[in-house]
Amino acid sequence: MSVMNTKMLSLLAVVIAALLAGCSTVPITGRSQLILISSQQEMALGVSEFDKVKQQSKISKDPVWSPMLQRIGQRISTVAPLPNAQWEFLLIDDPKTVNAFCLPGGKVSVYTGILPIAKDEGGLATIVGHEIAHAVARHGAERMSHGVIVQAGGAVINAAMQSRTEENRQAFLSAYGLVSQVGVLLPYSRKQEYEADHLGVVYMARAGYDPHAAVGLWERFAAYSKQHPSTTPTFLRTHPVDEARIAQLQKLMPDALKEYKNPQAPAAAPSNPLQR
Repeated sequence: MSVMNTKMLSLLAVVIAALLAGCSTVPITGRSQLILISSQQEMALGVSEFDKVKQQSKISKDPVWSPMLQRIGQRISTVAPLPNAQWEFLLIDDPKTVNAFCLPGGKVSVYTGILPIAKDEGGLATIVGHEIAHAVARHGAERMSHGVIVQAGGAVINAAMQSRTEENRQAFLSAYGLVSQVGVLLPYSRKQEYEADHLGVVYMARAGYDPHAAVGLWERFAAYSKQHPSTTPTFLRTHPVDEARIAQLQKLMPDALKEYKNPQAPAAAPSNPLQR
């Protein structure tokens, strides 16, 4: 057996072993996922990156939204199962950025630019629930794991084509990269967004927030998207189109409402600070 074939078989063995050993299950949806990174490693990465975010960002001290974010975060995180999480909720003063994100381990950041779309406590609870869901489902670790597998596949192809010309080898690797991105990584990213919507609406309902607020939020996002259209083709977007998210949430609403009607859920009426 040639040295080249030995390398290929070794790499394939590593990939197969990883696929067999890295299976996990997402809460509520029951979806099987590939996780090659331990929760301890994932959380350590999250803490490290969140420290950088805090150092590089202007923290908002808005007297209404800042305490509201903390209140919402505490309520939803108590009903979201993430062992050993160190939850932190950061409001970043950046009115031009319409976004929010969650780093592994429970580090949630919300930009003030998204607050006009959030509109009220129910809308912000939808956003926070969605981000908390990403952490609970370990979507960050899953994305990193997929990246490891894609890189391993590229190494196998590169090793297999050593006898080809450099031009042919680079062309094939470029095609592999495009197929991996469009056929594997992007669809999984969209699947994770749908899943975060699903888990998020359940968690916000369990925390005592009306899940109907999630539909209202995405309707406002849809209106915003029409006023600020993306130039990225739909099939290349990492996030699903707003209409598809709204349709899924409406389909999930009966189950979410069962959680909301749970007499153990804390009662608190959403407020609308933008009308004060």
